[in-house]
Amino acid sequence: MHHHPSRRRFLGNMLALAGTGAVPFTLNLAAMGNAAAQNASDYKAIVCLFLAGGNDHFNTVLATDSSSWSEYQRIRTTTDSGSIALPGVGATGGVLPIVPNSPQAGRTFALHPSLGPLKELFDAGRLGVLANVGTLIQPTTLAQYKAGAVALPPRLFSHNDQQATWQSSQMESSATSGWGGRMADIMASANGSSTFTCVSNAGNALFLAGRTVRQYQISGSSAVPINRLNDSLFGLPAGSNPLRQIISGEQSDPFQKDHAAVVARAINAQATLSSAMSAVGSGVPDPTQYVNPNTGVAAVNPLAVQLQTVARLIGGRSTLGVRRQVFYVSLGSFDSHDFQRTNQADLLAKLAHAMAYFDGVMGNLQGADMRKQVTLFTASDFGRTFTSNGDGTDHGWGAHHFIMGGAVKGKDIYGSMPVTGLGHALDVGSGSLLPTTSVDQYGATLASWFGLSATQIADVFPNIGNFSNRNLGFMAG
Repeated sequence: MHHHPSRRRFLGNMLALAGTGAVPFTLNLAAMGNAAAQNASDYKAIVCLFLAGGNDHFNTVLATDSSSWSEYQRIRTTTDSGSIALPGVGATGGVLPIVPNSPQAGRTFALHPSLGPLKELFDAGRLGVLANVGTLIQPTTLAQYKAGAVALPPRLFSHNDQQATWQSSQMESSATSGWGGRMADIMASANGSSTFTCVSNAGNALFLAGRTVRQYQISGSSAVPINRLNDSLFGLPAGSNPLRQIISGEQSDPFQKDHAAVVARAINAQATLSSAMSAVGSGVPDPTQYVNPNTGVAAVNPLAVQLQTVARLIGGRSTLGVRRQVFYVSLGSFDSHDFQRTNQADLLAKLAHAMAYFDGVMGNLQGADMRKQVTLFTASDFGRTFTSNGDGTDHGWGAHHFIMGGAVKGKDIYGSMPVTGLGHALDVGSGSLLPTTSVDQYGATLASWFGLSATQIADVFPNIGNFSNRNLGFMAG
């Protein structure tokens, strides 16, 4: 395939790197700081934590009542949580029991042994579970699915397509914006500048692509500067450095002029962001190392580092002049066709460690408890099959997810927890679950808390009108 670059496409890509839209980049830090300070209590942020590859929900939130556990152990012969039992824990093989506020008759539940920090958050009421959520266009029964009688999400079980559908409610080939970005389009007017409304610490994320707002991308712990911009170059003293003028100075050619303007905005944005994050400084402690449950070895948790950067940005909200922000972080390698028992145990340990760290930081961010103003939720390509392929599991559909924050009505399981086993009314094959809750309902509930009206939610989530329940009730207020 031959690609013919155009001026429009090139500038669009450069604008994404700059983190700005077509509007001029102008920042008055003092004015924005005062405005944000006056509205500090109105600040809200949503953090999407994407588990790339398709997390096995069956091995994350488990049903442990007698019939469910027996079926689980019978079918999950190589991937069950019981096989990685922790020393000295109960007969269910080390899984961690959770007791939801809303009991389900005859059912009991637990978390994977690696999720100890999340059990603590669940018991404390700051973590909820949303059961069997996935991509849907409209409510669908197994009979309708088999008959092809209703519209279905395109290319089910495909990584790229289902990631795109999860993040945008559109198929990959036609997705141009994500629902996080579309929420930001609506809420960006609350900010002094749209530049830092959408921030990704995991590369270019469709979830954050708005129709007008562009995501700002950070790599690691801060925005990446242009090297050698402020020091000596070509033997000249730093004050005479010509690089800035070369790449961002006034140009006569229209193409060069636009390019220079984009670069200048990127330079200014990086300087502003670095200043805001530096001001937060030690107010956001470094995360401790996590411990690999398979080896006992302690190591740096890259997901916790991503969330540390998010926390620093939230801490710098007054300097950045923002009252509404949407963030994206990601943890990969969940496509567990092989070595699932050990690999998922390690991944879930990273997940729990990072989420608990972030909750702790939000509980005391520069002396303020920000938990009620910041909500984190998990998402993934899809769930997995209940049957094993021998050493792992294959691509599924519906899955269970976590919502965390002080505004979350935690210690509960929302949605319909499916029967454990095969051949039931939600089994579309090999134990892959037909979702009973749609991603649109999941996102609409978060959007309502974020401040969007019913009309605005309908614009952000094109399929929400097909569902009678548009607020799942897991958020307070």
